[in-house]
Amino acid sequence: QVQLVESGGGLVQAGASLRLSCAASGLTIRTTAMGWFRQAPGKEREFVASVNWWGTGVTNYADSVKGRFTISRDNAKNTVYLQMNDLKPEDTALYYCTASTRPTTSTRATTVPGWYDYWGQGTQVTVSS
Repeated sequence: QVQLVESGGGLVQAGASLRLSCAASGLTIRTTAMGWFRQAPGKEREFVASVNWWGTGVTNYADSVKGRFTISRDNAKNTVYLQMNDLKPEDTALYYCTASTRPTTSTRATTVPGWYDYWGQGTQVTVSS
């Protein structure tokens, strides 16, 4: 069975940093595209960041987090991270880790929730003003 387990969320004040972790089991992330999405109450699930497994690992970010968030992977630990800096109240959401085993040459495909095969349970990030 494939499992994705997120951790690292919490309550912080605006301007602070957090690093989310996603520990994967049942699959090897070295050959898997990984992504982070978030969902705030009353809103649809929103793309945050992704990293492809092919080539050098092309990353993609939502405009709202560019320059603040960084996605990375540690293949040896089979873990994906989301470093979040300069957090803002609008970043408050439940953050989900996701994985796709389907190959693609399009970075835009990684922004579509339906492209992914597996999802974690989410970790809550709350940013106070």
